[in-house]
Amino acid sequence: MSAAGAAFSAADHAHMARALRLAERGLYTTQPNPRVGCVIAHGAEIVGEGWHERAGEAHAEVFALRDAGARARDATAYVTLEPCGLHGRTPPCADALIAAGAARVVIATEDAFQREGGAVGRMRAAGIAVESGLMRDAACELNRGFFSRIERDRPWVRVKLAMSLDGRTALASGESKWITGEAAREDVQRWRARSSAILTGSGTVLADDPRLTVRLSSPHAVPLRVVLDRELRTPRGAHVLDGSVPTLVFHAAGAQPAHDDFDRIELAAIDIHDGRLDLLQVLQELGRRGVNELQVEAGPTLCGTLLQSGFVDELLLYTAPVVLGDRARPLLALPELAGMTQAKRFRVVDRRQVGDDTRILYRE
Repeated sequence: MSAAGAAFSAADHAHMARALRLAERGLYTTQPNPRVGCVIAHGAEIVGEGWHERAGEAHAEVFALRDAGARARDATAYVTLEPCGLHGRTPPCADALIAAGAARVVIATEDAFQREGGAVGRMRAAGIAVESGLMRDAACELNRGFFSRIERDRPWVRVKLAMSLDGRTALASGESKWITGEAAREDVQRWRARSSAILTGSGTVLADDPRLTVRLSSPHAVPLRVVLDRELRTPRGAHVLDGSVPTLVFHAAGAQPAHDDFDRIELAAIDIHDGRLDLLQVLQELGRRGVNELQVEAGPTLCGTLLQSGFVDELLLYTAPVVLGDRARPLLALPELAGMTQAKRFRVVDRRQVGDDTRILYRE
């Protein structure tokens, strides 16, 4: 499908860059669907544009074709993700492009979910020139969670951490409010909003009683709240059991709720592996439920286990200009290393100042 050696023009690059900016408008609202943008142009002139706004509603290509009207005929459509060829909650976009009389379709990246849809074949059979690969890396970055779920059967896992300058997350007493400043805490809300689910462990629930909800005024989908609670020991009155947002509690088979607050949320039994809930099974079940990006906000034990198990795709780390001392709690609970060759190394993807704190996004 790729257009090996295809020479894309300056106008092609400009239009695809615009399509990517349009796709970003769906950052908080499209899940479980991917974020997609589309631009329709004649040469340098844009005649139509659109983006996918919400699951179940029209896709980016349909909005762009409506905007272009009759001028879509003989135009080039720039789409950040391979047009759908399958008939789901909406008709195939490939057929809409054919019906509109598009002459050329430029695709940023392919969609493994569409392997059986035949979209590209149908468009080419209809006489449309189809090329792909323009600004592929940027398009993949925008939908890392979607691609992870489709290709690996599990979400993209982002572990959010906040620490002091000396690598501590809380005082020995467990007190941690607040290490970071207000600007950093507001920034976390935006990362939550782009996530399909937010996960924590029962230890964090017992220590901090978090809400794990999104507090933004802008439109956003509501992430699933997920708690790992092997013995169902979350106490009555805990915020995660208030029923205010969809909530899923994973537990060991045979565990019984101790009170009726659990009636407000969904329970799911998970196998035990190495003495704890099977994390791979948890991730696969979340993938089955359409979770693209999973944000983990938990204590050092669960975060350390996820990292040690190879399930962490990126670390979102906030560092505050404060020192907590030797007896304060560590960032991650990890086994001792025999030598530096065993150390996990990360690369910096993004670094910026957020108020008085520093935010760094790491990947292996």
